Amino acid sequence: MKLDTNKERKMTLPTERTNAVLRTERFLIDLLNPKKTPRVPRAVRQEAGRLLKHYPSKYDMEYMEERFSYEYKT
Repeated sequence: MKLDTNKERKMTLPTERTNAVLRTERFLIDLLNPKKTPRVPRAVRQEAGRLLKHYPSKYDMEYMEERFSYEYKT
């Protein structure tokens, strides 16, 4: 998978960024559940748990989206 360079990247709206972070959270949570993601190595599950420990909550993301949406509009 090739990652876009900054020159190729299109502008991301605050809501799109928020949705990406929330979908990433759901993905990490699913990695912790062996019924949803069987055959995932223990080390991957443990890393997902460590990442989620300090992951921003939905409240945090909504707060940031609201704050930056306001700054984006002005």
